[in-house]
Amino acid sequence: MTDVTTETEGVNLPEATLRMMSIAQRSMAVAAKMQALSVAKANGSEYSLMDASTLAKAYTNVWTRMLTKPQELWAAQLQMGTSMAQAWTAMLMPPSGDAEPVRDRRFANAEWSEDPVSRAYRDAFLVLEKSISDLLDTMTEEGRDDMRVNFYTRQAVSALSPANYLATNASARTKLLETGGNSLLDGLENMLDDLERGDGRLDIATNDAHAFEVGVDLATTEGEVIFENELMQLIQYHPRTEKQNKIPMLFVPAWINKFYIMDMQPKNSLIRYALEQGHSVFVISWANPTKAHADLDFGDYMKLGPLTALDVIRDITGEEKANVLGFCIGGILVTAMLGYLAAKGDDRINAATTLATMVDFKDVGEIGVFIDEERLEILRAHMEEKGYLESHHLQDMFSMLRENDLIWSFYEANYLQGNKPRAFDLLYWNSDSTRLPKAMLLWYLKEVYLENKLRQPGGLEMDGQKIDVSKVETPVFVLATIDDHIAPWTSIYPATGLFGGEVEFVLGGSGHIAGVINPPNERMKYGYRTGEAYPAEAQAFLNASEQHKGSWWPHWTEWLAQHDGELVPARKPKTRGKYKSIEPAPGRYVTARPAD
Repeated sequence: MTDVTTETEGVNLPEATLRMMSIAQRSMAVAAKMQALSVAKANGSEYSLMDASTLAKAYTNVWTRMLTKPQELWAAQLQMGTSMAQAWTAMLMPPSGDAEPVRDRRFANAEWSEDPVSRAYRDAFLVLEKSISDLLDTMTEEGRDDMRVNFYTRQAVSALSPANYLATNASARTKLLETGGNSLLDGLENMLDDLERGDGRLDIATNDAHAFEVGVDLATTEGEVIFENELMQLIQYHPRTEKQNKIPMLFVPAWINKFYIMDMQPKNSLIRYALEQGHSVFVISWANPTKAHADLDFGDYMKLGPLTALDVIRDITGEEKANVLGFCIGGILVTAMLGYLAAKGDDRINAATTLATMVDFKDVGEIGVFIDEERLEILRAHMEEKGYLESHHLQDMFSMLRENDLIWSFYEANYLQGNKPRAFDLLYWNSDSTRLPKAMLLWYLKEVYLENKLRQPGGLEMDGQKIDVSKVETPVFVLATIDDHIAPWTSIYPATGLFGGEVEFVLGGSGHIAGVINPPNERMKYGYRTGEAYPAEAQAFLNASEQHKGSWWPHWTEWLAQHDGELVPARKPKTRGKYKSIEPAPGRYVTARPAD
């Protein structure tokens, strides 16, 4: 411990002692908040992603079925015992230079192999983890209960990793000794910071919250807010070329997070890139919903969002047609809007682009463990008074889909090692999430997620129009990413057979965010795949597809150029008239925080 002392009430105390006293005081206040939160969850007044009764039912059903297969269960247990015995035998031997390296990022540090205690716990844990995974692969079937058992068992096993405990984590123990115990105090203070910010909920910091400021470091492309209503602001960006494509472009972002995922820093801004390719770009910046937005449904998002924006863009540019791009749920809105316009005989969309946008919700991946009819009713009751779902629930859900990367890696770094999170623009954006209004969320989860009506001809109805995407003859560029854990690419690929017109399908590398925000640069990250034909099965496309290096962005702009070749003098936002500048981009809607 440090020898530095501080005088308090006439007594000189070591600085470490003062820190521990402060930690103890803060811990008492946080403990009260944690207890209140636990009580609220127990009595149902606080929404929880999963309740104990639903989980107990799932485990009971799966375990009961397992017992009807005693031979398979015994064989799996025997294999687990054999593997564990082999692991313990290997632990008694000195480490060998010929041993196969452990390819697991949780145990990448060399100390996991050099320290015999940590090596023993690591090897035993990896055997246990694989054995349980193999058992569940053998004994579980398709269905929501089995998926829940697989998912929550994995959550429990991941939590047991020796990387998550000071006593078994060699590098954390080493740092504890090297710092004279200060790394432990740093970690405790980091945890208290997160608990205080979450008001009793552990809101694990994944980035330096002070490293960026929207409008200063992020979302810096020059533009003007030229229209706003209760649901969105419309931004028109300053041109970055002397001439622009005649047909303007509207970006429709997701409203689960904020629009500036498409305008991060200049080096990775999709908006800036589109401007530099000569496009006239307009972007919707969604409002962060409050109770006043509670009754706005999915159709209201379409009417007050892209349909209104398209009217404004037509008035400003004089062009009857526009290109439109939608990301994630914004892409689902764009897809439904295309069906809506087709039903009305309105051909105002010249070409459409969807990014990470599911059209078939038959297999939504692990997100399905959080959504069913029963959970929908619990969610409805929770939102009845507030009128919205708080942002942290979705953050927690998405983090649990990649728990080792988005939860436990930061748990180790922040709390066991006592480090502060580094600055990372994508994770800063990820933590800057928004609320979701009651009517929109309930309609979307029931009609689209649970009943999969988007792909059913006439399945959805919006503003009195039956939606049939097979009637859409607009050319559509569809991007999926191969490791997307939120919108599985196999649930995006069916778009190739659903739309009635030309479809260009591209399969990018990486996941939901990094695969989309993959700018052209010298690093040539991830790459993408294209195909000459779109067979019915996604795997058949993957087998026949061609791999390309680098970013998919140039491929997209080349595709757009085939549908929009005429140029006009660059359009600058006006300073006078009906659609003059209200305020500079990125506008005030995007800076609204969940607590506002």
